[in-house]
Amino acid sequence: MISDKIEFRVRYGETDQMSYAYHGNYAAYFEMGRTEWLRKLGISYKKMEEDGIMLPVINLNTNYLKPAKYDDVLTLKTTLAKIPTARIEFKFEITNQQNELLTTATAVLVFVNMKTNRPTRIPKYLLDKINTML
Repeated sequence: MISDKIEFRVRYGETDQMSYAYHGNYAAYFEMGRTEWLRKLGISYKKMEEDGIMLPVINLNTNYLKPAKYDDVLTLKTTLAKIPTARIEFKFEITNQQNELLTTATAVLVFVNMKTNRPTRIPKYLLDKINTML
């Protein structure tokens, strides 16, 4: 499936007393990965919302294998898990500068029509972009 990678540095304010990246920040890291993944396809969350589509997370499963620490430069790999329908699923891997696998995760999001607040199918323009990348 389609993957993208971004790099970012663990900031001091994202750490706990042990200088480890606080576990609650990982959801934001994964959001950065999803946002950039979409942006590289030429789509943005903002555009989808302007078109009346929300994309809330309905499931997030995170496995913390090793801690990320203050000032570590991390690589986040975001991969589309399967062809989306009314749901879209991503897999994530975070590695450090030594290429050690620190964290794995999956997230499931659902396409929601903002007028009806009900699930809907993936927008055709997004599905078309995904199909051209396969």
